[in-house]
Amino acid sequence: MSSTIVALSTPQGSGAIALIRLSGKESLTVLDSIFYGKNRLSEASGYSIHFGEIRDKEQLVDEVLVAVFKNPKSYTGENAAEISCHGSPYIIQRIIDLLMREGAIMASAGEFTQRAFLNGKLDLSQAEAVADLIASESKAAHQMALIQMRGGVSNKLALLREELINFTALIELELDFGEEDVEFADRIELQDLINTLKSQLNDLIQSFAYGNAIKNGVPVAIVGKPNAGKSTLLNALLNEERALVSDIPGTTRDTIEETIHIQGIAFRFIDTAGLRETEDLVENLGIERTREKITQSQIVIHLYDIKESDEVQTTLQELINMDKSIIHLANKIDTIPESQRISNDMENEKVMSLSISAKSQVNLEALKQMLFEIIETEKPNTDVYISNARHLDALNRALDALEQLENGLQMGMTGDLLSYHLRDSLRFIGEITGVIDVDKDILGTIFGKFCIGK
Repeated sequence: MSSTIVALSTPQGSGAIALIRLSGKESLTVLDSIFYGKNRLSEASGYSIHFGEIRDKEQLVDEVLVAVFKNPKSYTGENAAEISCHGSPYIIQRIIDLLMREGAIMASAGEFTQRAFLNGKLDLSQAEAVADLIASESKAAHQMALIQMRGGVSNKLALLREELINFTALIELELDFGEEDVEFADRIELQDLINTLKSQLNDLIQSFAYGNAIKNGVPVAIVGKPNAGKSTLLNALLNEERALVSDIPGTTRDTIEETIHIQGIAFRFIDTAGLRETEDLVENLGIERTREKITQSQIVIHLYDIKESDEVQTTLQELINMDKSIIHLANKIDTIPESQRISNDMENEKVMSLSISAKSQVNLEALKQMLFEIIETEKPNTDVYISNARHLDALNRALDALEQLENGLQMGMTGDLLSYHLRDSLRFIGEITGVIDVDKDILGTIFGKFCIGK
């Protein structure tokens, strides 16, 4: 924390402009040793930009703009600077080498954000949201990361912690008056609080499926018999020839995955091998992989040729038994008159039916709307979603501690044991935001996933 760190914050490679970032108590002094402008940066005011030259003694390296940030009003909470230079890999490396010669060291992955956390500029869940924001590839993922970065999850958990802390303090106060047999914490109020907290924790836990899907894309498996038109449908949705299309059954022998954005949500479509009995070893491996993808998917598109009705209902029933959201999709409606079309609709709340022509792109917009509506109906009844597996684990452990607290309360457990379970709940909730001691290894795991320069 006492050193000056430096890193390239823009992607590697040639470009018009690159940004090199420094942070640390002596960062501006270090930069002053190679920057030549009208004013010394260490004497400049924060939130100011300065034009000048980077020089290696008398040799000009580049003309740059430097943004100056002063402690504590910076991203890291330290003195910091951002150098905008030309995007030549040679220039970038030369400037970094000069800064390191003057005492700076290379930043490790996520070290700028880790310093922001350690200096109280962000809590742990907000710091993790920074990484999610950088990685966001859809409007919905971007909005969710922004809410979390601005304290959406933190604020909700802070309210839960505050109420738990109040009751913990009252129960522990009772321990100081053990001989007088007094109760400062109303047990009925504590039970009401437990019920409220369990409900709110359950809402957050249930939101993970939706939040994780928004963050990583909703997995959609396209399944059906060979030659039903699965690859044609994928190509039509992508508006490009991504998958090989052939009249020969069993052409698709492995899964093909592509992402499509529908109304701000990313859907990961998976074209799978056709489901059928075959003695072809390679095709059988593809079919086995299809079944794995069905298990992993959130939505299954069951595609079938509208002219064929055999085994359609059997396959559909198998999918229904797997408890997935299903779109029962009749394909090739352009090949037969409407009067000859066979209806294979099924009355089930998990199944939606539609007829399309993947080849002629009939009703593809209706299919996209149907996919969007399925995700909207699965949207949890909370304004904050969690999308981080570490948060989910901590919330589950906090809920378990609350349930043990509730059992102890009903059994008439003494105050010291109730306090133990209350503190457990506080510790697990605190692990999410980092307000209680956080293990060094946990920090290393979290920030090690960041890119260099952030």
